[in-house]
Amino acid sequence: MIRIALIDDHPVVRAGIVALLDTAADIEVVGQGHDADSALELVRREAPDVVLMDLHLGAGPGGIEATRALRALPNPPQVLVLTTYDTESDILKSLDAGALGYLLKDTPPAQLFEAVRSVARGETVLAPVVAATLVKRSSNPMPQITAREVDVLELLAQGKSNKEIAKALFVSEGTVKSHLAHIYTKLNTDTRAGAVAEAIARRIIRRA
Repeated sequence: MIRIALIDDHPVVRAGIVALLDTAADIEVVGQGHDADSALELVRREAPDVVLMDLHLGAGPGGIEATRALRALPNPPQVLVLTTYDTESDILKSLDAGALGYLLKDTPPAQLFEAVRSVARGETVLAPVVAATLVKRSSNPMPQITAREVDVLELLAQGKSNKEIAKALFVSEGTVKSHLAHIYTKLNTDTRAGAVAEAIARRIIRRA
């Protein structure tokens, strides 16, 4: 029996996913949580094999931070992201945090069940659109937006000034300006608004 913990901040969504998983004879939902803290508490108490993790968890730390915290535990569960977000930033950060799988919430039930089984076995599972995004990134000969540049873009999309971005990332304003120069070159633009618009259009970041 594969023991599952479900982390999602929407009660109705959780109820629907639990009802769906309960139809699989070899999958048991052992608990539900709505944020990063409840995820840690639940995993420590129930020791599930797999955690189904949403990325947006209300006002506190999101699913990426929760995944990183869970994977840092002495006996960590595997994490399968189940979300509506398919941007490059979310995908790369989730995998970097230790998630073994990344699916979208429109995944057919049979594929979700098989993904849970695969992740429980330690196998990587990616939604087709997610796999395509990673392949496109790796095969693109042009310089790619780095993880730190994504951080800058996300703060830029929130309307932050260079000083505010520097403070949030613990770097100097000069470093922020350097990142912006590289971003402008890579996205073929020369304005802050243009960089944000292009990053959203290319699905590098999600709309703020």
